[in-house]
Amino acid sequence: MGPLLLREQTRRGDREIHCQEDVGQGGYQIPNNPDTIEFLENDAEFVLCVETGGMRDRLVENGFDDDYDCIVVHLGGQPARATRRLTKRLHDELDLPVVVFTDGDPWSYRIYGSVAFGSIKSAHLSEYLATPEAKFVGIRPEDIVEYDLPTDPLSDSDVNALESELEDPRFQTDFWEEQIELQLDIEKKSEQQALASHGLDFVTDTYLPERLDEMGVA
Repeated sequence: MGPLLLREQTRRGDREIHCQEDVGQGGYQIPNNPDTIEFLENDAEFVLCVETGGMRDRLVENGFDDDYDCIVVHLGGQPARATRRLTKRLHDELDLPVVVFTDGDPWSYRIYGSVAFGSIKSAHLSEYLATPEAKFVGIRPEDIVEYDLPTDPLSDSDVNALESELEDPRFQTDFWEEQIELQLDIEKKSEQQALASHGLDFVTDTYLPERLDEMGVA
């Protein structure tokens, strides 16, 4: 995670953990019930939720959490309820902006959607789990074109998923309609790691700083 001191209740008693200094490379493991956590001290400026473990490792290795005072949360694909609950608490209780960094494909857009608006299967828990203010900083179809990123062709299931997202209330905004229609037009998708085609440090030195600055986050 990042610049955050917390107290966690365990069967063996309470323990205080600094999410940078007191954990190894694997980071702090979010407990099944994140409501057992008490936030003690916080120096973070925002929360960066990252889809893939490879990108999470790259950010930490490059010191992005230190340089930008952010809490890095690994989503691990479709995020667990505990991850979404803790993300919501970090936003609501510590007043931290939340941004979601994913691959550029329809399934990754749904990962963002589950963080921001909740999943369809657990819609009844959205008030408890969702962070509607979360912003998307993931790979956009326009990034694929602008940065000439390495790509894979869209599969039939990708196309069907994108077309269904055009009908999904969570994605019925000008931004998402424009991006999804562009992706259907170029018939390509791309991963976070594709940014490394511009250098291993491109994501931490250029891509994320520019995107976060555009959004007024960092």
